[in-house]
Amino acid sequence: MLINCVAYKEGKKLSDIPVEAISDYLDQPDCFVWVALSDPEDTELDQMQEEFGLHELAVEDATRGHQRPKIEEYGDSLFVVFHTVELRDDELQLCEVDVFVGPAYVLSVRTHSSQGFLAVRARAEREPELLKMGSAFVL
Repeated sequence: MLINCVAYKEGKKLSDIPVEAISDYLDQPDCFVWVALSDPEDTELDQMQEEFGLHELAVEDATRGHQRPKIEEYGDSLFVVFHTVELRDDELQLCEVDVFVGPAYVLSVRTHSSQGFLAVRARAEREPELLKMGSAFVL
């Protein structure tokens, strides 16, 4: 499920954008797109692969899930897997987060997690000097 898809330029939020408009922003100077997905369908990941040119092995890992924490480099992009821990019904639950980062994009994919990045995004939007650093700052 798409949580949000936002374009930023020179550290400031331009707007929420439809997924179909992502490519319009990727080649603009000082601009990047930040997309968040939660428990996505395979078709959503396929669409992100097409929009961002994601490496097929990284997309396969995100689709299958159950990956060990890692950082992999694919050309000018990174694929990062980390785990978070959540307390649900008095039990600790391990959740996976996959993050794709390229020169003009960040894509976060949460699996079985109720915790998102809205607080991180809100803080970043309050401090445009941080967002001016681009997609690498988000990572």
